[in-house]
Amino acid sequence: MRKIIIILMSIIVLGACKEVPKKEKMVIKKVIEKKKVENATKAIDTTEMVYFEGGVITIGSVNGLPNEQPLFEKEIAPFYLDKNLVTVAEFRKFIESTGYKTEADTFGDSGVFLFETGNWILQKGANWEYPLGPNKPKAIDNHPVTQVSWNDAKSYATWIGKRLPSEFEWEYAAKNGANTTDPYAWGSSLVVDGSYKANVWQGKTVSEQTVLDGFLLTSPVGHFGATKAGLNDMGGNVWQWCENYYKPYPYNNDAAPQNVTIKSTRGGSFMFDQAFEKSYTTTFRGQNSVDTSLFNTGFRCAK
Repeated sequence: MRKIIIILMSIIVLGACKEVPKKEKMVIKKVIEKKKVENATKAIDTTEMVYFEGGVITIGSVNGLPNEQPLFEKEIAPFYLDKNLVTVAEFRKFIESTGYKTEADTFGDSGVFLFETGNWILQKGANWEYPLGPNKPKAIDNHPVTQVSWNDAKSYATWIGKRLPSEFEWEYAAKNGANTTDPYAWGSSLVVDGSYKANVWQGKTVSEQTVLDGFLLTSPVGHFGATKAGLNDMGGNVWQWCENYYKPYPYNNDAAPQNVTIKSTRGGSFMFDQAFEKSYTTTFRGQNSVDTSLFNTGFRCAK
């Protein structure tokens, strides 16, 4: 299995004279402190993020699948979470600024579902910019970026000064920072007043899709409106990578799982899932390997 290792080096060279007058020392100190504040302010740009105070929340669901049980309490530290999924346009800035090569580009193919044949394939040339392959339409700028592995998402998050959320932070945010019985981030139903609240699969088989929500594939980020907490696409559209290993509940922070290459995903996607509407709930847990890229998987960042 190929792995991407990014080494970030920061070298600071300080020069000083033997004797620096006290007054000049104070000036230098003020300049340094001002620069620290400027850097901190720049690093913590939370304009497009939602702040959560944290607290104790119940993780899991009694109505969910076995991997959502048993329920347990988890204390969540304060954190920020991006309002939106990372878009194609945002990811392009990362690629152009760093020259980064995604794992799909490295491998030369990526996971795509062919609706015409009804099966998954490794499509040659599929990547973040052409998620269905080089002979298919280009990804739309305001749609969530897809065909990014966990390693790719992690690299982007590091570049922008953020990180990926843990699945417990994600669940806390999806539940709007409170213990609730609502199955979805936006409420109790996928359809409200005749309108879908998320980009989801309609149909009971992989070959049955009525596109009642208006989208066969991804939808523009934020198209279906924000949750009470102010987050978009916290269910449907694309699966979202999380920071942590995928492990059964109850969970030991200090113990690595048997397979350390498997990470948790949350939120469901526009694509068919055997769990049907349950895959869009706040507690549903997915998983995938760190180097897997799919046409229905993206991410958002936390801090």
